[in-house]
Amino acid sequence: MKYVYKFSFILLLIFSLLFAPKIGGWVADLFNYQAIDPDGAFMWISVHHIVQASVIMILMFIFVKFTKVKFHLGLGDRVQGFRYLKKFMMVFSVYAAIAFTISIASDAFGQFAYPLNARNITGYLGFQLLLSGPSEELIFRAFAISLFAFFITEKRINKHLSYAVLFAAIIFGIAHIGFSFNPFSISYSLFQVGYAMVLGYFYGDCYEKSKSVVYPMIMHSFTNVVMIGVTVILSFLL
Repeated sequence: MKYVYKFSFILLLIFSLLFAPKIGGWVADLFNYQAIDPDGAFMWISVHHIVQASVIMILMFIFVKFTKVKFHLGLGDRVQGFRYLKKFMMVFSVYAAIAFTISIASDAFGQFAYPLNARNITGYLGFQLLLSGPSEELIFRAFAISLFAFFITEKRINKHLSYAVLFAAIIFGIAHIGFSFNPFSISYSLFQVGYAMVLGYFYGDCYEKSKSVVYPMIMHSFTNVVMIGVTVILSFLL
């Protein structure tokens, strides 16, 4: 009976994690952004992320009200958090430099997805800086890891990886797969899914070590701003 309960809760948790972004999309579809964002560069996705984060925060409030689960929304262990943040930023910066060098050398560099004007650049970078990390880390780290550890298990696979972090990283990767039901279709980039899972591990590891979602939020926004910012710069230069 215990395993049936745990399996049922895992399914419910997966549903919540993947359904919150769907709700965000449905709400974002209700509005017309032509006057503010004629190229569709940042408004739809900004509303989407605000709504999905709001849905998860409502669920968090319910769990806090009726259980003892902690979502670690404060600063937690600042020493551990900033140490992890510093190391991650340095390593990721090296990765980004290598990745862009290879993409340019192999003629595989992808241009910025929208017309290069001030509105699109500032709007999209603003989204990546202020909303991408906070929204997604609330969902896939604070919510997913905390509930999995509290209701399923706090056990670790080894000293570097817990089952909760692995679960959240896998779901984070799956969330980067596009699903359509009418008509049914699936679209994905294998690299993007794997990339998301790897980053999801580091975000989750930092969350566990620092006991705070703040540092993963900063890490997440940092990676996105670096990749988009460098893409914009190179799009002007190449």
